[in-house]
Amino acid sequence: MTVTDTSPLLDEIKRLIRATGPMPVWRYMELCLTHPRHGYYIARDPLGREGDFTTSPEVSQMFGELLGLWAASVWREMDSPSELHLIELGPGRGTMMSDALRAIRVLPDLYQALHVHLVEINPVLREKQKASLPALRNLTWHDSLATVPDGPSVIFANEYFDVLPIHQAIKRDGGWHERTVDIGADNQLIFGASAEPIPRFELLLPPLVRAAPTGAIFEWRPDSEMMTIASRLRDHGGAAVIIDYGHVRSDAGDTFQAVAKHSYTDPLKNPGHADITAHVDFQALARAAEDVGARVHGPVTQGEFLKRLGIETRALTLMAKATPQVSDTVSSALKRLIDSGRGGMGSMFKVIGISDPKIETLVALSDTPEMPA
Repeated sequence: MTVTDTSPLLDEIKRLIRATGPMPVWRYMELCLTHPRHGYYIARDPLGREGDFTTSPEVSQMFGELLGLWAASVWREMDSPSELHLIELGPGRGTMMSDALRAIRVLPDLYQALHVHLVEINPVLREKQKASLPALRNLTWHDSLATVPDGPSVIFANEYFDVLPIHQAIKRDGGWHERTVDIGADNQLIFGASAEPIPRFELLLPPLVRAAPTGAIFEWRPDSEMMTIASRLRDHGGAAVIIDYGHVRSDAGDTFQAVAKHSYTDPLKNPGHADITAHVDFQALARAAEDVGARVHGPVTQGEFLKRLGIETRALTLMAKATPQVSDTVSSALKRLIDSGRGGMGSMFKVIGISDPKIETLVALSDTPEMPA
């Protein structure tokens, strides 16, 4: 959809604000992404050159293949159960799962054990997933993780948490106030703040945030999604790998942003027509998982994770069999996935593992320092 000056959702958001007052940032983000008629993720394919952004699985087949082999290593750590739920949260076009399954096919016992589950709310992407994935007898779609049957599981979550709605609070002289979205004098959406501070909010803040200056912004997501994942793994066995852009320590900062056509745009303009995200707080994810008794592994940068999984060797293998043009493509993809410089995803993206506490090590994640206190 072409970005325009107005959107049907903008009119509805203004109507809601006029009727009930300024809305919290989390509610605005929720409406922008998942409104039943006009939400960004409800009825479009946002990926690739013709979309708004490109994810790692779309950059190269190597990404999904290595995650497939990582899943195989977890299966072995679990003593190779005869049934394994392989779950992807927010599977995009199905590219990563397709590549992962191709790698897993070299292990017939594991391939036969798989029950594949895709948690996806977008009907357009569901159709693309059906087209890209092999015809598996045990392939099921879900609106949420809650409907996936219990049992040993490996969970993939690549760029999933960054689109879960965030709360924001802004520090004023009298305390921390929830940040809101309101209508300005020019009839445009603006940021505001609740009139009263959040009671006793300072007691809940991470140590680095307590000394933040006036005007600072703190973001947080509810722990429920992470706790659902961690509780499942604790009770039924398995591990999750979570890959996203963000920071390893909980700190103040405003990361609320929007992307359209591969460029940053104002998140308050054209709601429903741009992808709205915020950085992931990996320390908060780890804390939520540990609070329910799961084990945390990492985090490490995406570049380090992929190198430990052997992406450089895999790239050389592909290049050795390829034409010069394809070889250049593989080399460019490798650089984008693991490099830390401009345009690289290697250090911006982090990787964390969550597992059943009985799993003491996870390949490429467990020989790293513990999460910061």
